[in-house]
Amino acid sequence: MSESRPRVLLRQQQDFQFEIDFGEGKPRLLGDEGPPLGQGAGPTPVQLLAAAVGNCMADSLLFALRKFKQTPEPISCVVDAEVGRNADKRMRVLGLDVALTLGVPAANLEHLDRVLASFEDFCTVGASVAQGIPLHVTVHDSTGAQLK
Repeated sequence: MSESRPRVLLRQQQDFQFEIDFGEGKPRLLGDEGPPLGQGAGPTPVQLLAAAVGNCMADSLLFALRKFKQTPEPISCVVDAEVGRNADKRMRVLGLDVALTLGVPAANLEHLDRVLASFEDFCTVGASVAQGIPLHVTVHDSTGAQLK
C-alpha cells in the first residue's frame, strides 16, 4: 500500500446513514444499518468489513500469482460473516469465511502450491483483522476443485 495513513471521512446524513468519502476522485458511498436501526439504504459496517477483507485477500492472491507471471483471472470472492453475541452478550463479528475462486483450472497455473502457502500473510487487511477475528480462507479453481 502506498499510503501510510489513509483517511476516510464519514458524515452523518440522517439516523444511521453516513456518507463515506474516500477522498478526491473516488466515488462516495452511503453506509447504513439494517432495520430496525437503519433503513438498509447502503452496506452495513459488517458488510464493509467483509468487503475490505475479501478485496484484500483477492488482491493478495492475484498479486502473488502475477509475481510468477500467471493469469488466474477472473478471480471472485465471497465473504460470509458470522455475527453473534460474545461472552459479555455484546454483538460482535465472530468469524469471517473467505471463499476465493480462480478463473482458470489449477492445472493452468504454475507455482500454485507456493502461492497458496503464502498469499494470506501478505494481505494487509486480512492479516490485521485475523489478529482479532478468526478467518477461514478457502481457494477453489474454476472447475470447483478445492485447492486450499
